[in-house]
Amino acid sequence: MLPGLKAGFELDARLEADSVSVMWLGLCELRLMNDRRWPWLLLVPQRPGIEELHDLTPLDQAMLTFETNMVAQGLKRATRCTKINSGALGNIVRQLHVHVIARSEGDPGWPGPVWGFGTREPYSARDKHSFIDKIRAAL
Repeated sequence: MLPGLKAGFELDARLEADSVSVMWLGLCELRLMNDRRWPWLLLVPQRPGIEELHDLTPLDQAMLTFETNMVAQGLKRATRCTKINSGALGNIVRQLHVHVIARSEGDPGWPGPVWGFGTREPYSARDKHSFIDKIRAAL
C-alpha cells in the first residue's frame, strides 16, 4: 500500500486520467492537473466514500485546511502568480478533491474561471517533471 493510502480508498478514474501524482502529504495526495495553461494542483484526501468537506472528521477537516494552505502558499511562491483560486466543487467528480490554481493577469481565460474554458493542453513530459520538481522544492 502506498504511503498515506487508506484501506478501501480508490482514486476516481477521471482524476487518475486527468492528473499525475506529485507527492503524498499527511492526509492528501497532491496531484498536478495535466493542463499547462494554468499551474493547477489537486489535493485528494485519502478517505474512502468522502464527497463533502463536512463528511470528514473534524481532525481531517483541520488537516485538509492546513494542507490546502501549505500548497497554496507554495504554489504562489513557485509561480509568483497574481491570485490563487481554491475550490471543492464535485459536481462531476463526486470524490472530495480541492483545486488550487495559480492565476495571473493575461493567462487564458483571465479573469474568468478555468472550468470549461478552451481545450486542455497537456504538459510535455519534460515540462511536467520540471514543474513537479519546482512544486516539491516550494513545499
